[in-house]
Amino acid sequence: MSDATRLLQDARRIVVKVGSSLVTNEGRGLDEQAIGEWCRQIAALMRSAENREIIMVSSGAIAEGMKRLGWAVRPHEINELQAAAAVGQMGLAQMYESKLRQHGLGSAQVLLTHADLADRERYLNARSTLNTLLAHHVLPVINENDTVVNDEIKFGDNDTLGALVANLVEADALVILTDQQGLFTADPRKDKNATLVQQAQAGDPALEAMAGGAGSNIGRGGMLTKILAAKRAAGSGASTVIAWGREPDALLRLCAGEAIGTLLVAPTHKQQARKQWMVDHLQLRGAIAIDDGAVNKLTREGKSLLPIGMHSVRGEFSRGDVIAICDLQGVELARGLANYACAECRLLCKKPSSEIEKLLGYVAEPEMVHRDNLVLMRPAGE
Repeated sequence: MSDATRLLQDARRIVVKVGSSLVTNEGRGLDEQAIGEWCRQIAALMRSAENREIIMVSSGAIAEGMKRLGWAVRPHEINELQAAAAVGQMGLAQMYESKLRQHGLGSAQVLLTHADLADRERYLNARSTLNTLLAHHVLPVINENDTVVNDEIKFGDNDTLGALVANLVEADALVILTDQQGLFTADPRKDKNATLVQQAQAGDPALEAMAGGAGSNIGRGGMLTKILAAKRAAGSGASTVIAWGREPDALLRLCAGEAIGTLLVAPTHKQQARKQWMVDHLQLRGAIAIDDGAVNKLTREGKSLLPIGMHSVRGEFSRGDVIAICDLQGVELARGLANYACAECRLLCKKPSSEIEKLLGYVAEPEMVHRDNLVLMRPAGE
């Protein structure tokens, strides 16, 4: 088994995206058997010894709404698309709920827009919600909130949403299930000499030239959107697989290390990508000075930064900003993502985590900066 095929085998957190043509059997209505199969495989993965975490990004609301409303052709009017999405979302959520319940799994419907992922507070809230659902072994089923936002219906696609979710939850891999076997060197429907691209590097410009235009009249995506989604997911270190959604046990076989479809490998490992992003921040909004005990915990023991180790706060920053972590002499030791805004941090300095709720009225996290969101700027002992 190659190192590349082990990417899915080693992946613990996976985003699975399925397209409209698969979910709705080419627009004929929700494909109960296909959705049941995916749910069966996901349940097996979530109960496996690897304790995998799965998030589903599912298209199909508009297509199912069209079927329920008796529309054969996708409408162009925004109000009609919104109506179709509203009608179809009911059936889509019910189908996933019933199929997952058969395997003893709970599900949660999460409707997002690109605006949710662009706004800092909404982004962090969405991330916290998804992480909490995963911690409780609930499968989030995500779709764009097509009923309220015009731009997502007109220009959005769930391939892009899948990549954004992979970035949001820091997934190890993105699996895009589609009605094609994978990426071909040319359109196999037009060129008999086209061959399957089994593996490439995500972001390779040559891949975009291979990908054709939009796909079916049911969905909005095409192979190009999948290639661009893989490039976006690679930005946070997630590799992408594009595979045929009706391949028997595709998810189980991929996670067993079998090569199926097209694997687009992220050039940078997930942790490396995240930490490099923090290191590359040229303008930091603030800094926290920490005492000697906290310095030792961070630099020698690899621990998180707790409020009790904070001595003072400098600058103005919000939750989720990258901040500097310095010793009492002002030397920058590390950088990390702040779990609390500067005003809250000033209240928390030198206080134990058990007092956070009493001081702030709520608890976001017990740490000021979690060790997974922290990168050392100086080697220990330097």
